[in-house]
Amino acid sequence: MANMNQRQVQKMLQKLSPQQIQMIKLLELPAMQLEQRIKQEIEENPVLDEETAEENSEEENEPKEVSVDEYFREDDTPSYKYHANNYSKDDQHRPMYISEGMTFQEYLEQQLGFKNLSAHEMVIAKYLIGSLDDDGYLRRDMEAVIDDIAFSLGIETDKNELEKILHVIQQLEPAGVGARTLQECLLLQLDAKPNPDRIQLLARKVLTNYFDEFIRKHYEKLMARLGVGEEDFRAVIDEILRLSPKPGALYSDGRNEMQPYIVPDFILDYHNGNFELSLNSYSIPEVKINRRYLEMIREMASKNGKESDKEAMQFVKNKIDSAKWFISAIKQRHDTLMHTMTEILNYQRDYFVDGDQSKLKPMILKDIADRTSLDVSTISRVVNSKYIQTHFGIIPLKQLFSEAMQTDSGEEVSSYEIKKILSECIEQEDKRKPLTDEVLMDILNNKGYHIARRTVAKYREMLGIPVARLRKQL
Repeated sequence: MANMNQRQVQKMLQKLSPQQIQMIKLLELPAMQLEQRIKQEIEENPVLDEETAEENSEEENEPKEVSVDEYFREDDTPSYKYHANNYSKDDQHRPMYISEGMTFQEYLEQQLGFKNLSAHEMVIAKYLIGSLDDDGYLRRDMEAVIDDIAFSLGIETDKNELEKILHVIQQLEPAGVGARTLQECLLLQLDAKPNPDRIQLLARKVLTNYFDEFIRKHYEKLMARLGVGEEDFRAVIDEILRLSPKPGALYSDGRNEMQPYIVPDFILDYHNGNFELSLNSYSIPEVKINRRYLEMIREMASKNGKESDKEAMQFVKNKIDSAKWFISAIKQRHDTLMHTMTEILNYQRDYFVDGDQSKLKPMILKDIADRTSLDVSTISRVVNSKYIQTHFGIIPLKQLFSEAMQTDSGEEVSSYEIKKILSECIEQEDKRKPLTDEVLMDILNNKGYHIARRTVAKYREMLGIPVARLRKQL
């Protein structure tokens, strides 16, 4: 029998407190989600109140409120306002928000009312519409949909009935909605065209019989099979390219609740050579501790009450402590975000003047971590899912970071400069003979940028540019 040895081993483990975890989560939240988080905290903690602009104005003219610290001196977190609520309703510089309207699903359901469907079929049709993706496709397996309808609605159906009802949905606007594949989506749009001409009939034949060859751009083979010349085939290509691969994206009359809108976290104004940076606090509630609970603590502290009174006093104190911590955490988030963005602005000042990406300096998270004396993980959380509104557009903060690359002269350039050269080369190429990644690599090497072919492919894919074979045109 083997000997069993036991020994004690000491290990240093870093364990985050619940408050540290909450602070990290607050730091990661973009503006829109922060607004929701603050409102959630106000609902859960009765001591917290949302401060209105009128209360802000009144407090400036009133004597300073006696702090709860007079009664509990365990810490001295000061009161503060973490942003200035100085936007007017007519302020043209505030961030714009999209008004709510009819959703894409509601728009489709409204059209169902004009179709001759029974009550049973209508319920199934609405379920199918609710199963569509944001781009208008039905990507779920029909058997799974049948099971879900039986389980959630208690309605029995079969594949034939489901196909029949889906066909009704596919007749709704925008054309192509309810498709299960790209091929079906494009064909539905062609079928919706009344009195198709010769080119449209040819386009339908291509999509029906030669879809794989078409997406692989085997144009010469297709012209031979169709027996058409280059001019007619170019018209066929143009006809197909006018169709939408994502019909759901065509609906823009109202707000699609599934698509989150970008709300900038920072606002950067540029006037007469000067920058003015601020946090977007237009829709973020200011919070304060409710005075009624401060008065309650004052009364309780002045009495020698019963045990039940002491328990109530401790409950209120705990809620006040929690509210004070939350207010302090929001301020710390504000300070960390502003400190980080200020250093990013200083680092990339030339870029923020006019938005020219070729002026972006190589910058990694550690560069900003060193400047702010913050941890790299903190900078990562600040940057993640955050946007800045500038005079040349809304920019994701991640876009400001790029790798460095050395030229023959030893100069460091940003990967954005390489991408810009790639874009220009591909834009100017002969579309009959597109440039391969290897040719693009040679062009960059001749310009003094030593870069491997696989890196060219990586940058090309990051730019959303397909391989040479798929860029070929007639």
